[in-house]
Amino acid sequence: MKILAVGRNYVEHIEELNNERPDEPVIFTKPDTALLKDNAPFFYPDFSKDIHYEVELVLKISKEGKNIQEKFAHKYYQEIGIGVDFTARDLQQKAKEKGLPWALAKGFNGSAPVSEFLPKEKFDDLNNINFSLELNDEVRQQGNTSLMLFSFDYIIAYISQFFTLKQGDMIFTGTPKGVGPVEIGNKLSAYIENEKLLDFEVK
Repeated sequence: MKILAVGRNYVEHIEELNNERPDEPVIFTKPDTALLKDNAPFFYPDFSKDIHYEVELVLKISKEGKNIQEKFAHKYYQEIGIGVDFTARDLQQKAKEKGLPWALAKGFNGSAPVSEFLPKEKFDDLNNINFSLELNDEVRQQGNTSLMLFSFDYIIAYISQFFTLKQGDMIFTGTPKGVGPVEIGNKLSAYIENEKLLDFEVK
C-alpha cells in the first residue's frame, strides 16, 4: 500500500501560502508508516515546532492500473474517505528555500490520519461533495470538490502515468484554505457532508 498526495489543488489554499498555481498536479508521497487509523492519537514530533493540519478527501484504489485514461478512471476507485495531511511547515519551508524535497516534512510517522471509507454511490455528485475540519469544535476548513483544479478522475489518470496504482493505495486529493497549526491537547474532527468520520487528539 502506498499513499500518494496532490498539493496545490484548491486556488484559495494556493493563495494563502503564496504558492504558484500549477499547470499540472503537484504529486508527493508518504510512506505506509505515515498512516494513522481508527482515530488513534497523533503524537507531536520532537523535530518540529510548526505542525499544520490540512484536511483532504481520500480516494481508495480498488484495482490495479497504469496509464489509465481519464474516461475510465472512475472504475479504479469505489470508496472515498477523509484524512489529514499533517505537514511540518518549518521543515517544509527550509526544504523549499534550498530547493530540496519535502519528504521529511510530509512523510513522517503518523502524518496521514485516515478515516473509514464510504462507498462513492452514497454521493449524488462527486463534483459537489462538501467536507470540513474542526479544531476543538470550531470549524477551520471547509471545502467542496467543485473547487478543485484537478478532478478525481484527472488525478488518477495523471498519477497512473508514473506509478502503477494497486488495490488499497490511497490518494489524498488536496486541501482547501484555512490550514493552520496544531498543539498538544487539540482535538481534530473531520466531516464529509454532515457525517463525522475522523475524531482524534494531538498528544
